[in-house]
Amino acid sequence: MAFVKEELDELRTKCTSEIENSELITCHQASVRVKISKTKFKTLVVCLQFGDDYPKSPVIIELKSKTISEKLLAGICNIADAEAKKYLGKKQVLPVLVFIRQFLEDNAFVVCSDELSFIKKELITSEDELKVKQKSGILIANVFEKNYFMKLKFTIPNTYPEEQVSIEQKETNFPDLFEKMCVARATELARQCVTPPLKKRPKDPPFEVKPSLKLCAELLIRGCIKRYPTEKCAVCKEYVFPTDPTHVVNDPHHGRHVEWVYCGHLFHNGCISEYMKTPPFTGGKKCPACGKRIYHDKWKITPKTAEERWAHEQARQRELEEVVDFLG
Repeated sequence: MAFVKEELDELRTKCTSEIENSELITCHQASVRVKISKTKFKTLVVCLQFGDDYPKSPVIIELKSKTISEKLLAGICNIADAEAKKYLGKKQVLPVLVFIRQFLEDNAFVVCSDELSFIKKELITSEDELKVKQKSGILIANVFEKNYFMKLKFTIPNTYPEEQVSIEQKETNFPDLFEKMCVARATELARQCVTPPLKKRPKDPPFEVKPSLKLCAELLIRGCIKRYPTEKCAVCKEYVFPTDPTHVVNDPHHGRHVEWVYCGHLFHNGCISEYMKTPPFTGGKKCPACGKRIYHDKWKITPKTAEERWAHEQARQRELEEVVDFLG
């Protein structure tokens, strides 16, 4: 096959110069194998074979990767097949390799296609809006629940998943402190995916980075935006957020101000203030919804101090009642 031999000679000469970050592994008439790397996690091997009637038929393409999902590889293979058919009767190997390399360059979500599919199928509903900018690696999600919404921007860095996804809140009608708390929790979760713990326990396995897009999107969309507008106060059992977002109370001292505690449940400020002052206090006050101990900057006193204050208040109340009875 003189035509194939001439094409292989050209490939040996031009492969690494025309295809950035490529490595020619094998190059003979039985098989061509080229490794293409954009980053550590954007790496694949292109396997090419020539049919009996090549170049009248397209070159046979197979893609392999340890970091890119099988489903996406199949999709890339299909569009590479279509690209090869444009060159029937001509040399196809270099054009196909250049096309695949450019696909890796133009599609930032190659390294997280499964995560993106999960967000589209499991988190986003028909009332939400989702915009994907493949080349820049930006995902815009405008998520709604009842009359509340939050518009989020997720950015995939070039070295993802070794570097965490960045999260930015663009617009919302949730209370300021609430949206900051949600984004801060997601950002911390993303950091934990790529940063080893400062104190490693002896039996812990070696630290490995984890993808952070799916985890953060699930926390923000399912765990915050979709959850909290329908959440009820763990004490009074009324909805914590008013039906009309314009009626949200931003005064932290107001009885209807929404308070978030460490376990993730919500309270009205007045409800939790009264609850924290009421026994039992042994072992600290527990969340009525989940039974976990309540942690909040507003209520940091020890169980002993809380009980002493309650006893003092009860004694004072009895004194007032005695005075009322005497005057009565």
